[in-house]
Amino acid sequence: MIALGADHGGYALKEAIKHYLDAEKTAYKDFGTFDENSVDYAPIAAQVAHFVADGGAELGILCCGTGIGMSMAANKVKGIRAAVCANAYCAEITRHHNNANILCLGGRVISEEQAVEFAKLFLNAPFDGGRHQRRVDEITKIEQGEL
Repeated sequence: MIALGADHGGYALKEAIKHYLDAEKTAYKDFGTFDENSVDYAPIAAQVAHFVADGGAELGILCCGTGIGMSMAANKVKGIRAAVCANAYCAEITRHHNNANILCLGGRVISEEQAVEFAKLFLNAPFDGGRHQRRVDEITKIEQGEL
């Protein structure tokens, strides 16, 4: 299960990613928005982030104008490692090295085709573990006030 969410600035990217997931027969839950009317991004980011953190979805994808606002909001939820990616390398490596669980994309930064490419890379890349696990554990320590 993949959790999806977007504000008006990322709506078109989310819809393109949904078409890709449908073609791949990958289950997803869409938390909105459901059109291009202006909405605030933080409540949508919170819904997706809590759903991922609580185990409802393995991964999430959030889209807004730049990806930055969604990332900032999602990263406030304990257990979330949301990464803004504007190129294919970062979309893949954030899973390999950071075990990111939410990909954030910007509708004013990348094309729909790029969004699908980045989603595909993100969703199919495994976490490498090893030395990277120690670093992810340090992120958790920050979250818990231990570092």
